[in-house]
Amino acid sequence: MPSALTAAQIREAFLQFFEERAHRRLASSSLVPANDPTLLFTNAGMVQFKDVFTGREKRDYRRATTSQKCVRAGGKHNDLDNVGYTARHHTFFEMLGNFSFGDYFKAEAIAFGWEFVTKRLGLSTERLAVTVFNGEGGIPWDEEAFELWEKQGVARDRILKLGYKDNFWAMGDTGPCGPCSEIHYHQGNDIPCVEEAAGRPCQGVACDCDRWLEIWNLVFMQFERKEKDAPLIPLPKPSIDTGAGLERIASVVQGKRSNYDTDLFQGIIGTISQLCGQPYSQETGASQRVVADHARATAFLVADGVQPSNEGRGYVLRRIMRRAIRHGTLLGLKELFFFKVVDRVIELMGDAYPELRESRSFLMEVAKHEEEGFRRTLDRGLKLMDEELARLQGQKVLSGEVAFLLHGTYGFPWDLTQIIARERGFDVDLERFKQLLEDEGNKGFAGSGQKAVGEIYQKVLERTGLTEFLGYEGEGHEGEGSVRAIVQDGVEVPEAAAGTTVEVVLDRTPFYGESGGQQGDTGRIVAHGGKTVAQVKDAQRPVQGLIVHAVEVKEGTLKVGDMVQTSVNVERRKSIRANHSATHLLHKALKRVLGDHVKQAGSVVAPDFLRFDFSHFSPATQEQLEQVEDMVNTWVRDNAGAETRIMTLDDAKKSGAVAMFGEKYGDTVRVVTVHPESTELCGGTHVKRSGDIGLFKVTSESGVASGVRRIVAVTGLGALQYVREQEHELKKVAALLRTTPKEAALRVEATQKRVKELERKVEEVAVKAQTASNKDLLDQARDVNGMRVLATRVDPADDKVFRGMADQLRDRIGSGVIAIGGEKDGRAVILVALTKDLVAKGISAGNLVREMAKEVGGKGGGKADMAQAGGPDAANLPAALEKLYELVKGASPA
Repeated sequence: MPSALTAAQIREAFLQFFEERAHRRLASSSLVPANDPTLLFTNAGMVQFKDVFTGREKRDYRRATTSQKCVRAGGKHNDLDNVGYTARHHTFFEMLGNFSFGDYFKAEAIAFGWEFVTKRLGLSTERLAVTVFNGEGGIPWDEEAFELWEKQGVARDRILKLGYKDNFWAMGDTGPCGPCSEIHYHQGNDIPCVEEAAGRPCQGVACDCDRWLEIWNLVFMQFERKEKDAPLIPLPKPSIDTGAGLERIASVVQGKRSNYDTDLFQGIIGTISQLCGQPYSQETGASQRVVADHARATAFLVADGVQPSNEGRGYVLRRIMRRAIRHGTLLGLKELFFFKVVDRVIELMGDAYPELRESRSFLMEVAKHEEEGFRRTLDRGLKLMDEELARLQGQKVLSGEVAFLLHGTYGFPWDLTQIIARERGFDVDLERFKQLLEDEGNKGFAGSGQKAVGEIYQKVLERTGLTEFLGYEGEGHEGEGSVRAIVQDGVEVPEAAAGTTVEVVLDRTPFYGESGGQQGDTGRIVAHGGKTVAQVKDAQRPVQGLIVHAVEVKEGTLKVGDMVQTSVNVERRKSIRANHSATHLLHKALKRVLGDHVKQAGSVVAPDFLRFDFSHFSPATQEQLEQVEDMVNTWVRDNAGAETRIMTLDDAKKSGAVAMFGEKYGDTVRVVTVHPESTELCGGTHVKRSGDIGLFKVTSESGVASGVRRIVAVTGLGALQYVREQEHELKKVAALLRTTPKEAALRVEATQKRVKELERKVEEVAVKAQTASNKDLLDQARDVNGMRVLATRVDPADDKVFRGMADQLRDRIGSGVIAIGGEKDGRAVILVALTKDLVAKGISAGNLVREMAKEVGGKGGGKADMAQAGGPDAANLPAALEKLYELVKGASPA
């Protein structure tokens, strides 16, 4: 057996093997599924081919092979809790696959699999066994597969029949499905077995132990289920979907019992071991395994556009990263380390996945930024957790309130709280925690929060076929077509009369359906020689390839089968085209000014503005924004002719074309060059010359998430209008200040300076007046264990007056505690100040005011010598002030 094969060599051998057998080698699709709201992440090799398997998408090949990036760490497929503690579980893994779309079937698929495993990898047939579907639920057993394995020379006693759970695959309750056949490898009987430990015999291939390891799964897609629990219908063109985990195959080929002992992980674990100064071993290396696995997932997710955040995919990524960082602290890593591990992942896997190297600088920044943020709160959060667990006094459940506080205040993902509690022998009240999350409106605990595609549009697409888009031809504003479907309130109807609002599907249309951030077109649909008129208010793409028009019928009756004239709102389309082309130029300019790490993270192209989200960790300076504006406007003034080419996806990538965020690309793509400086893959509509954009002006730059910035800009007449509005406002300000627009800023600065000076004098007068009116306040101070303590009320409350009074009273009291409370706008305000000698004895103003704040339903904090609090329940202010004396007595060093 060629045990020297590396994982990279195995990956390449697999892809070459199937290329030699007429399969198209395709790149892995993104970990963020394109146009598939049913999945949080790409979790199998067949995801990018879903529409091909169902017949909704046609391609120019019928065989394909891939090494697909996969993540299982959220939603239904969630292996996160097991990662690091088992030999096989990972958040990120690679799935080798070969696929047939109505071409070859069982005979070839079984022969290919057996040949690759036994001949190309050299695995001993003595250590291999296969499984077939045994037949359940009225579905016959897979006798055909059994006989085909026999023809490959597999002994009958090595062909096992397993049930529906193990050997039948379905895309869901409905859709394509079929029996499976798996190849298993025998690792050895010396591996512990849970069944034997319980006094029962090992179940062999069917057992949950690791003695037999599944390394190859063949799915025979030969049926379709139209409705849940309905009988299966044979597919006219059965297909093949293979999944073979690279990590598992590498462990077998390299003679390892754990995936983490293969070269896929050992290079990363070696870096972790070096950083923490601890040698790695299978028994003691759980934390090193967690960090290694999570660094791989982090690198690939961020490279595919996912950013750590508090909801959806970003929340899952944050959980992964923070779990890794916490395990790093368990290894004794006190300095930032995670970015170094991510860098090692890039070094080891950058050849197979170039997107890692292309995004290296940004990946480093994301890893550093997240670790810096989490470390700032980690120690405080762990201290709080330890205190809460100590208070439980024999109880074994940490409250949901504490878990929620750790989540919201200290950035602890819920599962991290659960893991730490479990390590200390406690459970967590997750039901209460989830309820608090829902009350807060937090969507991060659930999946991506996206809605499933309406089934009605899938059915329309299957019947009518793809919509032909006419918007690229000539001016692309007008066209002819026929009505293929009318949908009203989710149900197909034959016609729509005047006054009704419906959705219309045409066979051909010049209306652009919203996609890639570009908003849908508006306009008119006319039929029956002008007797029927419908206003198009929007155009959408609810499923890939189908454009649906949201219309209001103004006159006549629109019917299925009608021939219609279509016309797009020309001026609105022109504005959208200008903003879309400007988005491409903006993207390029940001890369030039801020760095190559800039990646698009979302966009909106509307007729009146453009919005562009991009990866960057710090606000762009005014100088940088002006550089970007100047660069874009220079390219606009060049008035370069825009060019659109239709190319294969591979050729487009080789040409340097940039793929835009959120787009799904087929084998042939549109490559748009707005200016020689900017070439991108894009399906949107664009200007004919860069000069058509007109003036480009940034209106705002802001942060929208960790590591994601947002620019809003306007072009053409919109930019001119924006500049005029700013000019008008400046003239108004200048008039009010009785100066010229050019001198307005200087006049405002002088005015501000004067106002601040007057405010300072007013405060001084207020403090003096308040102190004078309360000159006998210290006579009210009480003696508490030898300390003078004063709690008094002053209305209305004013922070600055309170501080001034506290300073003066503290100077006069000598040694003691002062609390001043008052009401402002219905809220209670409390300030506590201590003399230095009491602070030195361990009494804290922050602790005192925090307890007082509970009486008024609020929170507070501050320094040891002075702290402040507020709360909504001003009626309880007297009780809060009176509580000070009790608190000081309890905190007294005497």
